[in-house]
Amino acid sequence: MDAATLTYDSLRYGEIEDFPETSEPVWILGKQFSALTEKDEILADVASRLWLTYRKNFQPIGGTGPTSDTGWGCMLRCGQMILGQALICRHLGRDWTWSPGQRQRAEYISILNAFIDKKDSYYSIHQIAQMGVGEGKSIGQWYGPNTVAQVLKKLAIFDSWSRLAVHVAMDNTVVIEEIKRLCMPWLDFDRGACAASEEPLEMNGDLEGACALAEEETALWKPLVLLIPLRLGLSDINEAYFEPLKQCFMMPQSLGVIGGKPNSAHYFIGFVGHELIYLDPHTTQPAVDPDEGGQFPDDSYHCQHPPCRMHICELDPSIAAGFFCQTEDDFDDWCAQIRKVSNCRGLPMFELVESQPSHLITADVLNLTPDFSDSDRLERFFDSEDEEFEILSL
Repeated sequence: MDAATLTYDSLRYGEIEDFPETSEPVWILGKQFSALTEKDEILADVASRLWLTYRKNFQPIGGTGPTSDTGWGCMLRCGQMILGQALICRHLGRDWTWSPGQRQRAEYISILNAFIDKKDSYYSIHQIAQMGVGEGKSIGQWYGPNTVAQVLKKLAIFDSWSRLAVHVAMDNTVVIEEIKRLCMPWLDFDRGACAASEEPLEMNGDLEGACALAEEETALWKPLVLLIPLRLGLSDINEAYFEPLKQCFMMPQSLGVIGGKPNSAHYFIGFVGHELIYLDPHTTQPAVDPDEGGQFPDDSYHCQHPPCRMHICELDPSIAAGFFCQTEDDFDDWCAQIRKVSNCRGLPMFELVESQPSHLITADVLNLTPDFSDSDRLERFFDSEDEEFEILSL
């Protein structure tokens, strides 16, 4: 059986290993568990993440395109999963748990509907594939971590319910000032005053006046989804990044990591010892159609068996790490943790700076198309993602 189409159904009673009996702590998206005394809690927490896999028999993408993403959509599905976790944190909270067979909260149904395989869902395979055309990816072509991050950033603009501020940090650099401008666009940073600008502000590509924002949102912070595309080595991950990468899963702001191995993308949600814990999209399930009330069976969107694991050294060095900061305090705390990790052993995976480093070329010098914001232009200029993945033949 081809690795690209290997399904959990074929593994469920064979090769999927039970969770290890170990005294080492288990970390899942910022929460610590004991494999000896909390195995049920671990499995329940994993099952509460959205598990988005290959699907078949959905509406043709673009009207005449593919009706299945088997063999090419695994990174797109991983992008859906990392953003799905952000929406869960945004609307339900990190501690929310999924209960199979029970009536679910309206917010949960709305989140799941955003990923249904149809053209008018915010983050459907249709939307991601078609938006990727603007990033130079034809429909059916394999994505890398950076490409899917850029596409998710663009799609989030249209999600008026979640009102996320999605930032893709390029050139291995997270600029604090850029993020605070994005999450608090009504503040006049040039004057250092907490006043709304008189001019319309560009909010993640969507022009709106600050006065159009809800009062409670202008007083606080647009929830941040921070995606950081990284390359942690040449052909193999550098061992110096092992500990800093594991530290990311220990932060309460963690959304996990998208990446994988050549030919196979995974959504990494934690670790135990030197093994990474991940959800695998490589199983093909029938597409699901909601009824008129938006309800539908949701069992196939949750992984109800022990999650997969692999040694950290097997990870392809091209990844994207994700973090969610509901408030400015969350972001400030994340910055403090990153600074602490940077002072520990191992190599920092990226640089955290207060303002734009002077060595970076300004957008004006690039003389690129004026259709993009300055930040978009910079991100495109520094997009050096090495797409070494290949699509396995079906």
